[in-house]
Amino acid sequence: MDTRAHVKTKKGPRPRPRAAVQSGGRPARTKRPNATTSTTSSSIDTSPVTRRVHAETPAILRFQKLEHKLLDNFFSVLSCVVSVPFYTGFLPLLFWSGHGRLARQMTLLMAFCDYLGNSVKDMVSAPRPCSPPIRRVTATEDEKENAMEYGLPSSHALNTVCLTGYLLHYVLTYGEHGSLTVAAGLSLALLLVMLVGIARIYLGMHSLTDVVAGIGFGIVILAFWLAVHDHVDAFVVSGQNVATFWAGLALLMCFAYPKPEFPTPSFEFHTAFNGVAFGIVYGIQQTYFHFHAPDAPIVFSAELPFLAFAGRVLVGIPTILAVKSCSKALSRWLLPVMCSTLGIPIVSSCYVPALKIDGGSSKSRQAAGGHLQRLLSHFPQKAYDVDTGIRFVQYASLAWSVVDLVPAIFAHLDL
Repeated sequence: MDTRAHVKTKKGPRPRPRAAVQSGGRPARTKRPNATTSTTSSSIDTSPVTRRVHAETPAILRFQKLEHKLLDNFFSVLSCVVSVPFYTGFLPLLFWSGHGRLARQMTLLMAFCDYLGNSVKDMVSAPRPCSPPIRRVTATEDEKENAMEYGLPSSHALNTVCLTGYLLHYVLTYGEHGSLTVAAGLSLALLLVMLVGIARIYLGMHSLTDVVAGIGFGIVILAFWLAVHDHVDAFVVSGQNVATFWAGLALLMCFAYPKPEFPTPSFEFHTAFNGVAFGIVYGIQQTYFHFHAPDAPIVFSAELPFLAFAGRVLVGIPTILAVKSCSKALSRWLLPVMCSTLGIPIVSSCYVPALKIDGGSSKSRQAAGGHLQRLLSHFPQKAYDVDTGIRFVQYASLAWSVVDLVPAIFAHLDL
């Protein structure tokens, strides 16, 4: 669970540092800063990346003179289509359409990109272009949340390079193609990456430096993934102790995450997709030969006509949303009880109002721990944000239901 207390609050001005800390060594609760504005700390002012971002402001303003409602709508829709929430909704359809290998690889690649990209963002802590004077277009709540992250590298550019590149590789490897297909695929991939980069600059979300860094970082990640993806997939579907290994890896990735200058939503996004990756791996381990083997029916085939696939979607989407909601409610009750029993000091930034940071909460938690709490009190104590565990559990449960529970329902309904 998060040791840095990534607190989810409304966007506001940059808070002043506070000397006081809560029990367990956690910093006092502060408002999340707006990572889009210029900062005045000496460490940030001397950052060459930040100076470069600020130097590009006049160029962005000149580019935004092309402002038009049609361009606003087009680039906003394009940004939504290549966003993490869109991929999260699209990946279950890949599993249910019979493209299990592609869905597995894109899910794990997405989690890998999300972790590395957000880690670099929070390590560099480079602000987004200043708004104002730059006009920022945030058409959705997701975009408003994204605007509260740091800027470099552009996650949209990075994810587009990786996922579009891997999709193209998959089609060219496992599908029938000629030279014309290869040329068309490469052209479409390059066009999409270019349009996404232009969109992020036009919308005022990123500088050119952010976009170029995202594209470059994405190419490196994609090259690495193409070198290891076969080994990863073989391990996931037929390895030994896979669930145990992945649980340890997920825990390590939660703790081995850089602490930014100020909290941003980046860690929350990483935790969610970290949970998704674990849920997919665990579910595939249990049901691979039942539902996800290479001979599974593919949409538009005689075994899985379009109407049957539509029935899968109508049954599957409400089911996974119900699982996510139930697992969230259960973990909100169960995780605090488990931590209290084990004497682990916890706070909650959002999900559990009774555990919100306050002066008297630590005494009640220490009393509840009993003998084990007194034993652990001899070691350095930190208060952990239980919201990280709750978020991980609910997204892991959602992903597990996509590849285990829902396919079992499909089999029962003969879909």
